[in-house]
Amino acid sequence: MNQPPASSGRSLLYLVIAGAAWGTAGAAASLLFLASDLGPLSLTFWRCAGGLVVLLGVLAVRRPRRAARPSAGSLVATGLMFTLFQAAYFAAVQETGLAVGTVVTLGAGPVLIALGARHWMGERLGPGGVVAVGGALAGLAVLVLGSGGGEVRPVGVGWALLSAAGYAAMTLRARWLGQRGAGGDPLVTTVWSTGVGAVCLLPFAVVEGLLPHTVELGRVVWLMVYVATVPTALAYALYFTGAASVRAATVSVIMLIEPVSAAVIAVLLLGERLTGAVVLGTVLLLTAVGALIVAEARRPADGPRVRPVPMAQSAAR
Repeated sequence: MNQPPASSGRSLLYLVIAGAAWGTAGAAASLLFLASDLGPLSLTFWRCAGGLVVLLGVLAVRRPRRAARPSAGSLVATGLMFTLFQAAYFAAVQETGLAVGTVVTLGAGPVLIALGARHWMGERLGPGGVVAVGGALAGLAVLVLGSGGGEVRPVGVGWALLSAAGYAAMTLRARWLGQRGAGGDPLVTTVWSTGVGAVCLLPFAVVEGLLPHTVELGRVVWLMVYVATVPTALAYALYFTGAASVRAATVSVIMLIEPVSAAVIAVLLLGERLTGAVVLGTVLLLTAVGALIVAEARRPADGPRVRPVPMAQSAAR
């Protein structure tokens, strides 16, 4: 029996919360890098491994749900896209800096997703949607590049584009499966994604330095627990739930709330200066996101595009 898709309004709320939670990961990572010698790949490994432990604990106590059961191959494919998105982004940041790496990854993502959704799923943004996406990308560029320059290096840009491709593929796949009622349990999908990420990143983390060396062990442990729990276990479970029911291009723009969240935290908690670029970029981004949320909420909910499969046949798959 297929799990009914979440309502449009609830899915949009899930995506907004996920984007805001993702934004806190950057602040937590900055504090971790200051308090220890942990590298980005090692941090990503612990993020995946810790998130996996949290999610397995939730699955152990949660009542089983009747939902479509994607094959192990399908779940591994989603996990590989998740891992590519994460690892290539950190490689981009190392090569070309946080500002350029972020603006290329998050800027190229909506474009690739819009093109893919139009080609493979027949989704059209319409004139208003195109304007909203353009406004969101302009806001992202002003927010990130206007608040701190970065050196553009071709290798780093290549990693950022690869990260954007992984993010786009993950979003399009979630939407495609959701349209067919085959997305499965979002919690299970997140478990597989974090598990695949942990396995793939472990050898790189060992080379980089798996264990942190610090005199503030308690602080480092609590920050790592937070990163594994909120912007990973919680945020990705909400992301996979919302992405199954909302148009792919809309998902990509809503998730641009992440840099807005990160900028707010940087100003309020990390003492960074509030600049005109931060204010302008935030206003442009939030306006575009708000416009798409209103437009998406007015659309009728999409149901699965395939005929229901008898339970006997479904169990045999």
